[in-house]
Amino acid sequence: MLTLTFLVNTLIDLYVMVLLLRIWMQWARTDFYNPFSQFVVKITQPVIRPLRRILPPLGPIDSASLLLAFVITTLKLPLFFLIKYGVFPLEPIMLLVGLISLVKAAGLLVFWLIIIRSLMSWVSQGRGPMDFLLMQLTEPLMAPIRRVLPAMGGIDFSAMIVILILYMLNYLGMDLLGGLWTQDFFTSNALLAQ
Repeated sequence: MLTLTFLVNTLIDLYVMVLLLRIWMQWARTDFYNPFSQFVVKITQPVIRPLRRILPPLGPIDSASLLLAFVITTLKLPLFFLIKYGVFPLEPIMLLVGLISLVKAAGLLVFWLIIIRSLMSWVSQGRGPMDFLLMQLTEPLMAPIRRVLPAMGGIDFSAMIVILILYMLNYLGMDLLGGLWTQDFFTSNALLAQ
């Protein structure tokens, strides 16, 4: 049971991240001919194409991908209960838990892309196609901070400030929503531990 729960949790989290990345790439108008962009489109296109016929994009937001990511995060916890206990609970609170999980997944995606961009800037120094894609994705978040707090001594603090803002928003979510904010994390880990 633990192996199956871990596998399902990992696959759901990764696919939601890819869907959120597709939404973010469309919003940021990244280069869709980049090899990594092509990978994201190809892995999500079989599910998104039929949804787009029903639900067209809302301006720069890919509403089909957003809806699918919300549905997946909403069904994640009931799926764990089905695997572990053989019941599939569908309650209205699951919609809120799904929305919170989606917001937290978006924050986690931003966090990791900024970390990866920072690490890659030390290694490849912006010369590869992945560097350009990461720059296109993260620059809309980092540029406003850079205008207020320019680089000092050759060190750019904008990535650190964005990460601190993400941490602050996470603590704000805990303050405002209490156990509901952390429920998805603790429930998933409690199911994994049993």
